[in-house]
Amino acid sequence: MESDLVKIDSLSFSYHTLNGETRALENLSFSVKEGEFLAIVGPSGCGKSTILSLIAGLMEPESGGITFYGKNGKKPGIGYMLQHDHLFEWRNIWQNVTLGLEIQHKLTAENKEKVKKMLDDYGLAGFAYKRPGELSGGMKQRAALIRTLALEPEILLLDEPFSALDYQTRLTVSADIARIIRAEKKTVVLITHDLSEAVSLADRVLVLSKRPAYVKAEFSIHLTLPDDSLLAARKAPEYSEYFNQIWEELSDETQ
Repeated sequence: MESDLVKIDSLSFSYHTLNGETRALENLSFSVKEGEFLAIVGPSGCGKSTILSLIAGLMEPESGGITFYGKNGKKPGIGYMLQHDHLFEWRNIWQNVTLGLEIQHKLTAENKEKVKKMLDDYGLAGFAYKRPGELSGGMKQRAALIRTLALEPEILLLDEPFSALDYQTRLTVSADIARIIRAEKKTVVLITHDLSEAVSLADRVLVLSKRPAYVKAEFSIHLTLPDDSLLAARKAPEYSEYFNQIWEELSDETQ
């Protein structure tokens, strides 16, 4: 039976500046099961990225709580991918993807072999000693994913990791990365503005209200697929209905 890896209970958070208080989240509650791919959509500025920062422990909630593996459970290893790859140009791809292992003093022979296999599996073996500037945007995002997976996190937080790519590359890379993540059996929380991406990639989609955000609607996604490709997902008979329902929920918040 699947269990909750993350549970968020009545979470509230505000940003404070010299100009006053901005309420970002209000009594936000949801959970993420082990192995689940969860997508979160909502109006711009509603606090989606704030949720990931709170899960990652980069900020503390004002009220409510976040628990892992049940109450008082251990905190899982967390991998965080942002909108940009943040690869260092002065390091080659091999040095970039092993940076986390190097910092944590885990660059063992065994871990090096795992990274080499990932580079090979994800089509980057021939580029290990190239600089990031010599790679395409999609290849750099794959390298950023390998860098994240090298530390073997139990949950991946993805903050619009494909938004900087052109549309065609975005389709290809998002499909590839989703396939990689599922093969690794990772738990994922994806923030995205792209409803097509949310419906075609996720097991479940949460729709947030405008700020201060709470969960307005939830959709469990079940698509009839001949294969696991992104194109098949977007051609599934159920796809349009999910897309339209989520769009209607979002439209109510932006009017």
